[in-house]
Amino acid sequence: MNDVPAIDADGGHVRLRLDIAYDGTDFAGWAPQPGQRTVAGVLEEALSTVFRTPAPLRAAGRTDTGVHATGQVAHVDVSADALPNAYPRSPRPTEPEFLPLVRRLGRLLPADVRIRRIIRAPAGFDARFSALRRHYVYRLSTAPYGAEPHQARYITAWPRLLDADAMTEASRNMLGLHDFAAFCRHREAATTIRDLQRLDWTRDGHLITVCVTADAFCWSMVRSLVGALLAVGEHRRTAAWCSGLLTATRRSSDFAAAPARGLTMIGVSYPPENELQARTLITRDLRTRD
Repeated sequence: MNDVPAIDADGGHVRLRLDIAYDGTDFAGWAPQPGQRTVAGVLEEALSTVFRTPAPLRAAGRTDTGVHATGQVAHVDVSADALPNAYPRSPRPTEPEFLPLVRRLGRLLPADVRIRRIIRAPAGFDARFSALRRHYVYRLSTAPYGAEPHQARYITAWPRLLDADAMTEASRNMLGLHDFAAFCRHREAATTIRDLQRLDWTRDGHLITVCVTADAFCWSMVRSLVGALLAVGEHRRTAAWCSGLLTATRRSSDFAAAPARGLTMIGVSYPPENELQARTLITRDLRTRD
């Protein structure tokens, strides 16, 4: 992923913000990979077609293989000269500026990925480095028959009973600024210190949902957190064991990450426009090595 700041509009380029949704089942994650079908790869191909020039994307979060999104955010920098190539027609006076482009991309893209909205990004906006926090949900079904057929791609069927109260108790000790090395796949020179701001469990009949929010997530962190807490929910581990993992300096082998299909990225929070540049500078200093 290229982390060089983009040329701004004064340099002849326009930065666009894209709000994106996808079903991750048939994708090998977000990031482009040779010989693999990825979300960014499919999107960049479509954008390059309409702009008639390469259109690399930078996303708020690089989701893993099989993970879904309803609220992914990315940006792309496009030459001002290339913008007219994207329009099958000019927008009507009452339409958002890029609505015709959204419609055109809806016809080009496969059914499992959508660009829901495109706007001109405000000054200082960077989809990754301007973000204050990312929001995910993980869903499980403990129904004896598994997940409902129309939800089976997005909900993990769990074959054993789960104690949501025990998982809630264990989750409280995980909140705050910690080193989550035990919950992250190792990446050389990457920090695993994160501020976990929300980890809430709810039950509605057989459906169990956990909402997870942090300033950022390292590789496989959300599914690993859920996997460890599921061991507590099955009474195979204790809340003290779970919080003890925060003292580890490497990925723990005491538990398995939860399956990808239950995880969905639902949103990204950004500061007000007049604080974007400052946020980008702070985060870039902290995260450049991630």
